[in-house]
Amino acid sequence: MDPIIISVDERLAGAGSVLPVAGHIDDDSYSVGDHDFRLPGGIDYDLVLTNAGEGILASGIVRAHVLGTCDRCLEDAEFDIASEVDEYFLFEAPAEEDLSDDEDEVDFSLVGEDHTIDLAEPIMAAIVMETPFVVLCREDCKGLCPHCGANLNEGDCGCAEKMASVDAATGPFAALAGLRLDGEDGDSAQD
Repeated sequence: MDPIIISVDERLAGAGSVLPVAGHIDDDSYSVGDHDFRLPGGIDYDLVLTNAGEGILASGIVRAHVLGTCDRCLEDAEFDIASEVDEYFLFEAPAEEDLSDDEDEVDFSLVGEDHTIDLAEPIMAAIVMETPFVVLCREDCKGLCPHCGANLNEGDCGCAEKMASVDAATGPFAALAGLRLDGEDGDSAQD
């Protein structure tokens, strides 16, 4: 995603100053892990920048319509994202001794030396955070048959019935039918 640079100028000079920022990003795709997603309509954002004294708080909503691949049947899957952005850009980094133990891992951004902030990262982070870990074309997707690979959403392939009707004497585990683990009498072994 290209940078979305906003100048921290006289519009945000005093504590409590507010600047609405809205726009559209024409990015057409993104990836999460080994999943690739398409954004046919890009990303829309509607944020408010607030001078909170020690920095600029960027908060608001991002929206996108997303196309991906169903994890069960490999067909197209689509979903809508509406996610909150909540990012704090500090004017200067806090001293290490000012951080409490639970704040050691706090991730924050800084207002640039050129008095700008880049909204691209928090916007994309909001999209990624709302992207489902398991992508489905529909909640009750039946997936693919593990035997023949047919899409079970389109109908029953018959493999389940074929596998159920396989005689124990001719099936893949037929060789185990005569296996005795306990000796000659047929009783199971005891510890």
